[in-house]
Amino acid sequence: MRRIVLGVAVQAAVITGLSVTVAAVVIGTGHVPVADDPATWVVPGVAVVAALAVAVLGSVYVADRSASRLSTLLGTLHQRVDRLNQGDRPVPLHSGITEVDTLDAALIRGAQQGAKRLASERDFAADASHQLRTPLTALLMRLEEINLTDDLEVVAEESTIAIGQVERLSKVVDDLMTRTRHGAEANPSVSLDSVLASLQREWQPAFAGARRSVKVSGERGLVVKATPVALGQILTTLLENSLAYGRGTVEVNARRAGPSVVIEVSDAGDGVSPTLAPHIFERSVSSSGSGLGLSLARDLAEAAGGRLELARAAPPVFALFLSVSQG
Repeated sequence: MRRIVLGVAVQAAVITGLSVTVAAVVIGTGHVPVADDPATWVVPGVAVVAALAVAVLGSVYVADRSASRLSTLLGTLHQRVDRLNQGDRPVPLHSGITEVDTLDAALIRGAQQGAKRLASERDFAADASHQLRTPLTALLMRLEEINLTDDLEVVAEESTIAIGQVERLSKVVDDLMTRTRHGAEANPSVSLDSVLASLQREWQPAFAGARRSVKVSGERGLVVKATPVALGQILTTLLENSLAYGRGTVEVNARRAGPSVVIEVSDAGDGVSPTLAPHIFERSVSSSGSGLGLSLARDLAEAAGGRLELARAAPPVFALFLSVSQG
């Protein structure tokens, strides 16, 4: 690159120098040179050569400086690529050369997009791990209960519930994959009663093992705008949180409030400490795994056009707001 730029610059300098010399001859003699009249070409030879040499050397110097600057900028771009690959986020180069700055901006955009994709993949892995762990645990408990009984009616009932749990697991995986590939989609209508009834059956063994129970109350026949899987994941997170950190009966109350449906999940536990309460939905919060679940639950609520709040810290009350479906 440097050699090419120098070669072009030298050629341009020679042409420029010759043109300047001819112009000097014309100006110095006061008339245009004539080919068959050597007298018209009489100029001080030394002056011509000197002018040409100065023009060439000056042009070479300028070209060399330009080539050196361009070579330095290309080396800088190479170093910036290495730093971008290592996760560095340098500020724009602002070299003053449009092509170089455009290339630098493209490199930074590419690095930022790559970082976002990597973060998205990490979030997906964490979300999938969290959302699959709880249903798998509940399914294992159900299978263990089937294994310990000789009552065929109990076996049939528990097997039916276990099959439903497996189907829900499959839907959870499909939903996570869809969100990762395509982002949020239009929210269909879902019966709140059906989702709550399914979750109550699914969580009954776990709460019974802890000598606790889940009580569902409130208005019936409510239909909300959300996917069944997303709504199930949100409420599953709240039930899991209550089972791990709460006490007493878990109350799930649903009611209509204007254009919204409010679903409140509460228990008789100590609740959330004042220092943790403002950050309870942050992914960075580490609370034996609960932080990730609540963060994901909030994201799912927002994707459905609703919101999830900590309505009361102690005793804890989580409130899920979703839009009423008119269809």
